[in-house]
Amino acid sequence: MAGIGVKLTNIYKKNTLTTDIIGAGYSMVVTIAPMLMVIGALMIMEYFLDFSSVGYVTRELFSCTVLYIFIFSLLTASPFNSVLSKYMSDVIYEETYEDILPCYYVGMLLNISLSALVGIPFCIREYLVGKVDIIYVFTGYCGYIALVLVFYSMLYLSICKDYKKISFFFAVGMTVTVFLSFLLVKVFHWGITYGMLFSLTIGFWLIACLEMSVVRNYFKENSGKYRQVLVYFKEYWPLVVTNFLYTLGLYVHNFVFWTTDLHMIVVKSFVCVITYDMATCLAMFTNISASVIFISRVEMYFHGRYKAYSEAVIGGRGTDIDITKKGMFRALSEELMSLARVQFIITLVIFLICMIFLPQLGFGGMTMRIYPCLASGYFILFLMYAEIIFMYYFNDMKGCVLTGLVFCLITLVGSIISSHFTEIWYGAGLVVGSFAGWTVAYGRLRWMEKHLDVHIFCNGHLLKKKKGDCPSPKVFDRYE
Repeated sequence: MAGIGVKLTNIYKKNTLTTDIIGAGYSMVVTIAPMLMVIGALMIMEYFLDFSSVGYVTRELFSCTVLYIFIFSLLTASPFNSVLSKYMSDVIYEETYEDILPCYYVGMLLNISLSALVGIPFCIREYLVGKVDIIYVFTGYCGYIALVLVFYSMLYLSICKDYKKISFFFAVGMTVTVFLSFLLVKVFHWGITYGMLFSLTIGFWLIACLEMSVVRNYFKENSGKYRQVLVYFKEYWPLVVTNFLYTLGLYVHNFVFWTTDLHMIVVKSFVCVITYDMATCLAMFTNISASVIFISRVEMYFHGRYKAYSEAVIGGRGTDIDITKKGMFRALSEELMSLARVQFIITLVIFLICMIFLPQLGFGGMTMRIYPCLASGYFILFLMYAEIIFMYYFNDMKGCVLTGLVFCLITLVGSIISSHFTEIWYGAGLVVGSFAGWTVAYGRLRWMEKHLDVHIFCNGHLLKKKKGDCPSPKVFDRYE
């Protein structure tokens, strides 16, 4: 995301209140605006189409369908994103742009195949066991595949620094979604929930097609090196594991509570816990600004220190390497502390606003009792993810996998245990898991600081590794 840093530096360097507001707004546009647009479109449709007048089971079927579309499209995309991002970055650095289309096609095939394997059996069960109309099931499945393609193509546009187009495409797609839903429900008298689901599916497909057209427009040549992409998955499998474990950890505590007595089963297929899932959503939004702050500050401050160190390693003196290394880790520590301080203030303010005003809007009871603990957990979780990004900078694959594994497993076990506590402690599993992951990641960064010279200079090989017989130790023959 180096492109963001240049823009933000130009905005913030004027050092005025207006530019600070503009900088924060720009950061939000390039990070979380697409998600806010989807939520806004859903809220507009539900309000103006009188969603509350629909029967309870029908409403819950629609809500669960949208929930599952988002959760499982993110989960099935997570094993591929990091490796493909790494491949794309290397290709762009080497300026072999003709290798990008093979990466795009191979990644799309793998992602769609995995998503289909997950989605088809569920849809069959929804139709045969849940007795849901096959048209409704098929529409939901199409929306799921469309969102998979949206998230997949977003990866390539993000690497190309085209964040504004991503936000613009979401704006177009969600605008079409809203107006199409009004047309179908008000003019053609379709059912409210099916009209909303169909319109949302069309919106997702429109976004996916727009993104794919831009990718094809950027990269028109195809080298045909498809196998080379698969080699990257073999070589950088820790990236697959780390990203999947992190994404799974975001939802594994929800899955645990879906197995408790609190769960609700819709059409014998969908399982959810409305109060816990709503508290999770509120907690995530309370801390989502951490991603904006992290991108802004890392792109503006740390990236320059990292670049200076890399240049010193390539052609600098030993003294230059030591000085730039110390400066880089000093910046790393400062950014982690700054992120924690600023996000703590933001989280506290949003938390107080939610606790005061949400009960007046109908969000109360168990949801607000679960919310505080989950808000604390997501606060630590986003700090942990910042540390994972820093480990990516240093190519610490072992540390990344270990962090993701500890985070996911302890969150799982902790959530199982906390599900037997009172409601206010339901989110304790996420808190403990996030803190454990944060601790492991912090320890790995400290270890990396002490052993960075060994990590950088002693991991290479003079000869290419291969299997076979050991060569003869004889160097030369001596003749009298």
